[in-house]
Amino acid sequence: MSAEENLNTLLKENRTFAPPEEFKAKANFNDPDVYKRAEADPEGYWSEQAQKLSWFKSYDKVLDWDPPHAKWFTGGKLNAAYNCVDRHREGPRKNKAAIIWEGEKGNNKIYTYDMLGREVDKTAHMLMELGIKRGDRVAIYLPMIPELPISMLACAKIGAIHTVVFAAYSAKALNDRMSDTDAKLLITADGSLRGGKIIPLKDNADKAVKDTNVEKMLVVGNIGKESNTSWNPDFDVDWGTLKDKMPANPVPNEEMDSEDILYILYTSGTTGKPKGIVHTTGGYLTSVNHSVRSVFDIKEEDVFWCTADIGWVTGHSYVVYGPLSQGATTLMYEGVPNYPERDQFWNVVEKYGVSIFYTAPTSIRMFMKWGPEHTEKHDLSSLRLIGSVGEPINPEAWMWYHKYIGKEKCPIVDTWWQTENGSILIAPLPGITTTKPGSATKPTPGINADILDKNGNSVAPGNGGSLVIKSPWPSMLRTVWGDDERFQNSYYGDYKGVYTSGDVAHKDEDGYFWVLGRDDDVVNVSGHRLGTMELESAIVSHQSVAEAAVIGRSHVVKGQALTAFVTLKEGIKGTEEMKDEVKQEVVKQIGKMARPEEVIFTAGLPKTSSAKIMRRLLRDIAEGRVVGDTSTLEDPAVVEDLKEKYQGKED
Repeated sequence: MSAEENLNTLLKENRTFAPPEEFKAKANFNDPDVYKRAEADPEGYWSEQAQKLSWFKSYDKVLDWDPPHAKWFTGGKLNAAYNCVDRHREGPRKNKAAIIWEGEKGNNKIYTYDMLGREVDKTAHMLMELGIKRGDRVAIYLPMIPELPISMLACAKIGAIHTVVFAAYSAKALNDRMSDTDAKLLITADGSLRGGKIIPLKDNADKAVKDTNVEKMLVVGNIGKESNTSWNPDFDVDWGTLKDKMPANPVPNEEMDSEDILYILYTSGTTGKPKGIVHTTGGYLTSVNHSVRSVFDIKEEDVFWCTADIGWVTGHSYVVYGPLSQGATTLMYEGVPNYPERDQFWNVVEKYGVSIFYTAPTSIRMFMKWGPEHTEKHDLSSLRLIGSVGEPINPEAWMWYHKYIGKEKCPIVDTWWQTENGSILIAPLPGITTTKPGSATKPTPGINADILDKNGNSVAPGNGGSLVIKSPWPSMLRTVWGDDERFQNSYYGDYKGVYTSGDVAHKDEDGYFWVLGRDDDVVNVSGHRLGTMELESAIVSHQSVAEAAVIGRSHVVKGQALTAFVTLKEGIKGTEEMKDEVKQEVVKQIGKMARPEEVIFTAGLPKTSSAKIMRRLLRDIAEGRVVGDTSTLEDPAVVEDLKEKYQGKED
């Protein structure tokens, strides 16, 4: 049996889940004809969605497409902060909860839309006091505290461009991003809490501002005296002190052109200089607003919790701009899932009656590892929809999520999209789509996605290839900041006018998309091309396995040999017999050619804080190379532990 046939066997998932009838009846999108309408008239469809926003001046033209450059809603004037805050505080949502913030110590704050508006106005006054004007770049290096979305919205209000830098990034990573954008101001905090530990943010910020054009550092007092930070009165500005001096009057919303830049967000590319992805105002807001209504079925009474850090695009789109543009209640949490206890997430769900929960497959597999007893301590009956984001989800993890978190009643929306996309592009619509564990199903309405072979032809059902988007969409990246040539080469260099995602996907007989991961996550063993997702899914199907990462290392005979890094469930020992069982599970699921040569048991895998497994670091370890940059890792100590284990393994 060929590798392709094995893949077909693995992905021919026969478990299907239709939308529950009660959910379907009340869903925002429950008419299957929406796909046909969007395909027949995509510009008309997106114009209809754009009308859900508030425009100061309506647009003259929906789309101006000069491949690979797109302009959406040209001539239109609007403001992101007005759409996310002021238009709601002016109406019946004035006293509705906009942001619920839960701190790691159990401390919390709730901001109504009116309260949020006043905070955004005060912050906008501070930005202007510090000399920030329309078009200036403001770097934001904050933990998951309310001042983070407030700073973003204040920038949007006055027309400044924000670039949020994830608060666990190193000083060098922060310096790179501030230098590239020529940021004028840095907003940071004295420190942050993570797992009970204080992270010295300002210490990193002090190092990072050297050799940049940053003029001032605005510092939030998040920790207080315990942070023990240094202070430069000529450069550092205390957030609280300056805020108290600001007037209470509202700040006018700057009328922004639809194509004016809203933010720049950097991808953490594995090689080369990070790319500053540029997103503009009108198209981006239209798409994220559309997806919270269509994919998440968001309603007036919902409490929406996307667990992503705002330092990543998922947090931008589904903690801040998506839910707030719809006038929803969004929850943000500063902390980790297992502190102070392993049931922390479910404690938060129960405490606030979370109804929509959106997290990463790696988190789900971690919950699997810990066991269902932690979920069973809490009442999760408020949940009505759950979602997955970040990387492909293994079918067995999907089923666990369905059973123990969704209680077999919540539709699951498995979503595919990227920083460059701005919003969800492939996902089920929960009131329409029958789901399959492990598949993101089909492109959302208005998205022309396809899978192409190496000759640029659409693959037939049962085949795989490169995942592409063949037509423009409103939230598409406009360019790479300061490097349009790189934008064109990186994303539109393979096929004219066609966006290449860099991901490999497979299409089944029903036309469902199965995203297998990055094209460099495909290994070649004795001429057999195998996706890491299919290999990892086979391993995770073993009842004792919680999580797995598979990489190919150089092999004289085979080209590449497979090494599997495996995390076992609680209480299971990593014996030689267990290694054999894991290997045999892969043989059973896929075939002898896919049998891992090595199985390394580990307590954890190297992951970014956006929950992506860093397989390139595992390859470095397996090949005995100097390990690459670990600055984006949630826990860099995992790498050292793995190196010791790998170097100490038996030959």
